[in-house]
Amino acid sequence: MLVGHCLADQFMLKNALRRLANGSPVRSINDRRTLDAALAERPVLLVNRVLDGRFGTDSGIELIRELVAASPATAILISNFEEAQAEAVAAGAFEGFGKQDLYELRTARIVEEALSA
Repeated sequence: MLVGHCLADQFMLKNALRRLANGSPVRSINDRRTLDAALAERPVLLVNRVLDGRFGTDSGIELIRELVAASPATAILISNFEEAQAEAVAAGAFEGFGKQDLYELRTARIVEEALSA
C-alpha cells in the first residue's frame, strides 16, 4: 500500500511496484482512517517521507514510528535521503529506497523481502 504519496507519484510507483511484486495489488492510502482499516490486512506499507494527505502528521517517519509501536506493521520509507532512511530503520521500518531507485536490483530485493516478512 502506498501511504501519503501525491497522484503523480502514485501512478509511477504503482506501475513499478506491480512489476516488482509480481502483479500483487497496489493501493493508495491518503488518510489515517483508511490506513487504520487497512492494517488488519497486514499490508506492506510504502510510506512517503513527507506525507500527502490526512494522517495527523506530515512526517512519514513519525507515522512509521506510531504504526510499528502499535502493531507489527511492515513499513518501508520512500525517500532519497540516507539520514531519513536511517531514522526510519531506527523507528522499525525495513530498509527503504528512493523514487530514483525504483528500477534498481536492490529495490527489487527490498520489496521481495518485505512481501515475504
